Amino acid sequence: TIIERDHEDYFYHVTEPQLSSYEKILLRDIRMIIHERLLDASLKGVRKEELLKHLLRDAASNYIVEIDPILFFKFEYYILRDYLKFGKLTPLMKDPYLEDISCNGWGKPIYVYHKRYRDIETNVVFDKRELDEFVQVFTQKGRKHISKRDPLIHATMPDGSRIQLTFSDEITKHGSTFTIRKFNEMPTTPIDLIEWGTFSPESMAYLWLAVENAKSLLFVGGTASGKTTSLNAVSLFIPIRAKIVTLEDTREIRLPHPNWIPDVTRASVSGTGENVDMYKLLKSALRQRPEYLLVGEVRGEEALTLFQAMSTGHTTFSTMHADSVETAIRRLESPPINVPRGMLEALDIISVQAQTYVNGERVRRNLGLTEITGIDTSTRNIKTVEVFRWDPALDEFYRSGNSAVLEEIRKFRGWSQEVLEEEMNKRQIVLEFMLKKGIRDFNSVTRIIYEFQANPQKVMRWINLEAWGELANRNRERERVEV
Repeated sequence: TIIERDHEDYFYHVTEPQLSSYEKILLRDIRMIIHERLLDASLKGVRKEELLKHLLRDAASNYIVEIDPILFFKFEYYILRDYLKFGKLTPLMKDPYLEDISCNGWGKPIYVYHKRYRDIETNVVFDKRELDEFVQVFTQKGRKHISKRDPLIHATMPDGSRIQLTFSDEITKHGSTFTIRKFNEMPTTPIDLIEWGTFSPESMAYLWLAVENAKSLLFVGGTASGKTTSLNAVSLFIPIRAKIVTLEDTREIRLPHPNWIPDVTRASVSGTGENVDMYKLLKSALRQRPEYLLVGEVRGEEALTLFQAMSTGHTTFSTMHADSVETAIRRLESPPINVPRGMLEALDIISVQAQTYVNGERVRRNLGLTEITGIDTSTRNIKTVEVFRWDPALDEFYRSGNSAVLEEIRKFRGWSQEVLEEEMNKRQIVLEFMLKKGIRDFNSVTRIIYEFQANPQKVMRWINLEAWGELANRNRERERVEV
């Protein structure tokens, strides 16, 4: 793929092997033969890629005695692309810098959301037949059904990406449409969030200490503000042996913990079977006595049950659409959620996320970390303290208030104030060390976090030895320069 700049706009150009008119006709006929033979073939225990290559050679021999290697490569590319991957969308789905892919109808260019260049038009276009087939095929792969009777579906693609589809022109003027929220193959880590500037090392160390000590969190923000990404990242701080249950409409949360039960809602297909919604999942999860309960998003009656769980001692993490702490509280107290004000005290921390601009570039930032400290007995107003705040002018984070959460942790652990600050500092040092060393991949980050939980002295000694080694190398280099 090539990103071209045309005046002030960018254009995303997908390049694929070129076929002549004759080669296109030949590929169409070969594809029909392969399709017929696949209907009769037994695929059990067969490597699909090898089978397709064999069928391609066999089908091509019906038309060409000795096929040119370059032409065979072209045919192989399109056959594997269409049968095993994502068809026309394959180059877009494989680009790690794309977050969203949108089709607004047949004959219209696909648009993508690029991490750096934002919304860009592409040269990928579906005709009406191709688009209807794509929507039906990927609905089936997501184990859903779409038709003119049920023209609106939300599904999960084979790679885990979320896709919203409409079929034909029943509810959309320009025919079938879809929007794909791409699945990130490698889960985001706390180091990624620090590297991107979403959180500071100090605010992430604060969340580390809070999560380790079973404090409940709510991540709020607008669409694509990074709520679930942040929830997933800080969940790596959960003690490795803790029992975790996650509840989601679509699988997004990924954890390395062995004692983890991931639950997903289920809608009945064509009126058969029972709907398993978030409320039913939550009631079932509470019977499993989880130490940590993670709910992908709260928006209905399940929120009340979630806060009841908080009030009875369960640690819960969740996300919610709201642009501020005040908006989040209003939504929680208003229909259809209707959480009583007294229950809101059970929530410890609200993290406000947003997409914003820094130096002309769109970025994701944590606008602030706010603690709910109680209810004023005279006014019945909820008391809050903003512990960390982002300064948009300087793009820096400040510790802006005294933390009631840290004070509770200090008392519970029997620490002095000095020990509390030392524990915060240790975690911040570990995070900054991984950032400096470029340790960002999921497996390495989780290994260091869990090693720290098991033996913090060992990790700190290792970091100090690394630091002394670097200092010694710099001193030796300085001596050589002086000589």
